[in-house]
Amino acid sequence: MVSTRAVPNLAFRRLRGPRSAGEFAAAVRRSAREIGEQVACDARYIGRVESGEIRCPNYAYERVFLHMFPGTTLEDLGFSPRASVRGRAARPADAPPPTAPPPEPGGDDEESDVLRRVFMTSGTTAVAAVSLGLGLGGPAAALPLQRRVGDTEVSAVERAVRQIRVLDDRHGGDWLYRRASQPLRAAYALLDAGTVSRRSTADRLHSGAGELAISVGWLAHDSGRFEDARSHYAEALATARVAGDPALEAHAFCNVSFLARDTGRPREAVRAAEAGQRAAEPLGSPRLRALLALREAGGRAGLGDRTGCERALGRAHAAFSRGSSGADPEWMSFFREAELEMLEAQCWAALGDWARAARHADLAVRLQDPHFTRNLALYRAELTWDLARGGRPEEAASAGHAVLDLLDEVQSSRIRAILHATVGALGPRTGMPREVRDFLDRYESVPACPANPSPSGV
Repeated sequence: MVSTRAVPNLAFRRLRGPRSAGEFAAAVRRSAREIGEQVACDARYIGRVESGEIRCPNYAYERVFLHMFPGTTLEDLGFSPRASVRGRAARPADAPPPTAPPPEPGGDDEESDVLRRVFMTSGTTAVAAVSLGLGLGGPAAALPLQRRVGDTEVSAVERAVRQIRVLDDRHGGDWLYRRASQPLRAAYALLDAGTVSRRSTADRLHSGAGELAISVGWLAHDSGRFEDARSHYAEALATARVAGDPALEAHAFCNVSFLARDTGRPREAVRAAEAGQRAAEPLGSPRLRALLALREAGGRAGLGDRTGCERALGRAHAAFSRGSSGADPEWMSFFREAELEMLEAQCWAALGDWARAARHADLAVRLQDPHFTRNLALYRAELTWDLARGGRPEEAASAGHAVLDLLDEVQSSRIRAILHATVGALGPRTGMPREVRDFLDRYESVPACPANPSPSGV
């Protein structure tokens, strides 16, 4: 019940403007995701704030509101000082707010608590203390209170990027995404501090923060959080432009193109891939040019432009055949012949040439290094889909069993969505061979699969 002493928060109401309470609550949730917070904001909560029932928000909402309205204080937003509400001493303006407790581990899996908590300031850009470790075989890198950022801090950012990529290769993005936002916030807090000791260190920090944004964006992409992925990729692109870093810019455009293709925007996929190729021209990496040409080919396939797709595939194969070089970016370790075959399979699937798609997907499966567990599961899922659409249900069922064998290790909404679509393509059990029915029965025993993202060609 609202207290009789509650005073309406008119300042907060003015900030909402013409938006409904529900629309404003949605904006709050989006802003929370941008900084790695999770708040269950709805129209009722907004009403409680505006009525004065909530005199001061909790620390999570405080961080979100100050992110939404930079340069303001809680008092500017119409809230009462925390000390007057909580009955305790107020925090100094430059002191970090208490953080929420870390997420509880899931079962006995040590990797469920992957990223250590990050402690950041509110209202200033100084970093109080940051943990960027991944708790898997080495201590976290603790960054002490200081005014200058040096090699130790930048190395912690770079190490976080590498460890996230290793975990993603093994397990997929679903369980890792929520935890990965914390080191990303820490990296950008270091950038905001603007106190890097040397220019070379500043360049490394910009590159590391941008690569971390792309890695977190990919985890969002792989787990079906497309708007989050788009936001993280845009953040990386902005960082690349500010720092004048063509390598980071090419990587960001590569992922933007991939996301656009996966979300049904093939024209944007082509434009982003072309922009990435322009950024990559001075870098001297044929493999990077090959991957960007494949991204373009995927976009053109989505447009139904078979001729343009084949030309882009030709450029990709020509560049790939030149081999690896010292100029290849570190993040491209996944891009081997198996990935080349997989991306080509997706192009033919998008063009409806299922037999050709299945041949390339099968080759991708046979070529793939088993270390990349998530990609192996993805390649098998794509093969399952291509076979099902190509009218080869028994072979599709066999490939589908191989995907299910990996789902205990891999948590990827993208892979599960392909299986979900494949089951729909196989149709009802009536008249199906025994092997297909066995696959469908086994599939039904796994947790429900999300409807998005769609597999290529759908």
